Amino acid sequence: MMDAETAAGVALEPGKLRQRLLETTARALEGGALHSIATESVRFEAGGVNWLVRILANLRRKEQARTAQAEGTVPANPFLPPEPDLLVAELTPPHRAVLNKFNVIGHHLLVVTRAFEAQERLLTPADFEALWLCLGEYPALGFYNGGAAAGASQRHRHLQLVPLPLDAAGGPLPLGPLLDGAAYREGIGTVAALPYRHALARLDDLRELAPGEAAGPLHDRYHQLLAVTGIHGAGPEALQSCPYNLLVTREWMLLVPRSREFWEGMSVNALGYAGALLVRDREQLRRLRAVGPLEALAAAGVGIKPEKNE
Repeated sequence: MMDAETAAGVALEPGKLRQRLLETTARALEGGALHSIATESVRFEAGGVNWLVRILANLRRKEQARTAQAEGTVPANPFLPPEPDLLVAELTPPHRAVLNKFNVIGHHLLVVTRAFEAQERLLTPADFEALWLCLGEYPALGFYNGGAAAGASQRHRHLQLVPLPLDAAGGPLPLGPLLDGAAYREGIGTVAALPYRHALARLDDLRELAPGEAAGPLHDRYHQLLAVTGIHGAGPEALQSCPYNLLVTREWMLLVPRSREFWEGMSVNALGYAGALLVRDREQLRRLRAVGPLEALAAAGVGIKPEKNE
């Protein structure tokens, strides 16, 4: 593990995370520690959403990234310790920030626990403190893949952060306009156009809070979303009863329960529920457009039970 002197050398100063991210990215690219996966971006309208779909330009590299751990070519746990050239900063006593080694989106950050914690364990106030710290540094989308069926590729606890906007076109988050039209009841929002179980909470009243102050209220709202969508913690480790995706900005928090990782061979993680999907080739893109992204997300999520007539 990293010694105290080394850790202190990369401790985060307020307002410096983006600078550290850029510097670490340049160093990791030069040294060969970072393996960016090239894609071609396509946008199209469907279901009231301007979807962002990335088409893999190098399927072989993506498959290598997916199987590297299984084949033993990378450590069984790449976060203990992280590669030195991928370490961006020490965030809080339990958390550090590292680059996503096999990134599809530029400057993709992972917020990982220093000690092993299971990805299927419910998030803690400390997790939200670290995430809120990062979200306060630059415009970004935070997200969490709760379990393999939700798109998680590692069992070690890791939240994720990608800069906004998601592409060079600079448009809003694809699903953002639909979320803006959510209907709220007792502080929990739902979007009628989304054909899968979900729950939304506004965070506007927390925006001015420091990370340590916001951690508790954020954790409370997370548990409200879990309860509304039927997810709870089981056992002494509070392991989740159902896989799910969580998306967080400075304005809102969205939780989506999951039933499976794949739709017709397309892996779906939390970014899919923000309106950003990744396909293997143009044939998969054609199929996605024909069926409709919302229908694909519904198949990978949990269906909504029709309301009973009173």
